[in-house]
Amino acid sequence: DTVKGGDYRARESNVHRLAEVSANIIDQATAQGVPFAREYGGTLENRTFGGVLVSRTFYARGQTGQQLLYGAYQSLMRQVDKKSVNLLTMKDVLDIIVVDGHARGVVVRDLKTGKLDAITADAVLLCTGGYSNAFYLSTNAMKCNVTATWRAHKRGAFFANPCYTQIHPTCIPEHGESQSKLTLMSESLRNDGRVWVPRKGKDTRAPGAIPAAERYYYLEERYPTFGNMVPRDVASRNAKYVCDDGLGVGQTGRAVFLDFKDAIERLGKEEIARRYGNLFDMYEKIAGENPYQTPMKIYPAPHYTMGGLWVDYDLMSNLPGLFVLGEANFSDHGANRLGASALMQGLADGYFVIPYTLAPYLAKYGNKGGVAADHAEVRGALEGVAQKTEKLMSIKGERTVESFHKELGNVMLDKCGMSRTEAGLNEAIAKIRALRSEFWENVRILPDKDATLNVELEKAHRVADFLEFSELMCVDARERNESCGGHFREEYQTDDGEAKRDDE
Repeated sequence: DTVKGGDYRARESNVHRLAEVSANIIDQATAQGVPFAREYGGTLENRTFGGVLVSRTFYARGQTGQQLLYGAYQSLMRQVDKKSVNLLTMKDVLDIIVVDGHARGVVVRDLKTGKLDAITADAVLLCTGGYSNAFYLSTNAMKCNVTATWRAHKRGAFFANPCYTQIHPTCIPEHGESQSKLTLMSESLRNDGRVWVPRKGKDTRAPGAIPAAERYYYLEERYPTFGNMVPRDVASRNAKYVCDDGLGVGQTGRAVFLDFKDAIERLGKEEIARRYGNLFDMYEKIAGENPYQTPMKIYPAPHYTMGGLWVDYDLMSNLPGLFVLGEANFSDHGANRLGASALMQGLADGYFVIPYTLAPYLAKYGNKGGVAADHAEVRGALEGVAQKTEKLMSIKGERTVESFHKELGNVMLDKCGMSRTEAGLNEAIAKIRALRSEFWENVRILPDKDATLNVELEKAHRVADFLEFSELMCVDARERNESCGGHFREEYQTDDGEAKRDDE
């Protein structure tokens, strides 16, 4: 399923290993106290997810990721309390220290004081997540960024498949100009909810007043085998298509219905509340509508990035000593990630892969006495970050960092989002270059000193990297003359409008 769902663009050896350790992941999480859903007899319950035809996804109500995070974080803090882990908080990684061709540490900025420090080590592990915030509005936390991986790339680490980005199909639609992020509604909702739009455009009737014959259950009609459980890229593109055709709902016309009426009649309100009650409550708080009584409104939003730093089977990049785990690497999902697989990969890489692959590297290259704080490469990395910070602070232009990020996000979502064209990508590249040039001439950072808690400076570093990295995304999308997974080029599609891969 994982290889097929990724349109055969994943490294199959890594995927095979991921499948092999998947059962161990559930045992590990259970031991950490994750409250997985259980059958009446006490055995673990599972369900289907997008892109699969069998029930193999274990879950904790509608908050599986959150509960897995709690379990892992509690285990981490236990080690911190035992003094076996030194946790450095409020530090922003701004460069990788490379000595004799090996990654030997990082340069960090203390977010509270602005002080730059070098942390040297025998190896560096990047577990810094993805780059969906290049689109400005995404389901990611606002702190998620590309800085650590991008600056590793500028130190020589290969970046693989940057244009493979996933637009999640079940998110609460954008509702205002001042919005800072989008809210993800779990893909598990598609297990029981039915996706539809009115067959007639600009239908102003209440959803319940539209008879079944006048409803277009477009996923069920176009993909009868999978129905509403098609892979995410397919669900997202089709939502865009029906909205582009004028069939969208809501004030903006950029939304579709996710309806639980039939599921409530079939299973009962109590069972639906048991499965999705927390999600329904969250939706009602945000949207002001009761999903038990009226369909949810959803629309795709940037969510996950399959691209990342290139790694080998041991999760080490081509820069020796730099290991990259989870969403920050490229290896397991190909051109499209299946639901729940991000959690699976992150836990597999951290608990069941890196402990075995890091050890041989440390045995060969570690314990060499460390790198001195006054080493030329350490001083050079510190000076480079200091100079970039000073340059950002000295511009004193007229535009905010936020305005540049927002304009970049609009360009990326429009030209390098759910569907792409060569002309659109060329236009995006030109706009990004012009925007980047203006950024370095006209950005204004306040307060105008860096030796303090300066959130604007923190974001300026990240937006500067997004302005460089986004061009690489667009170039990759332009040079990739095919459609596969999350990368859909309109010039490369079948007569039925499906992705046309180039497997040669």
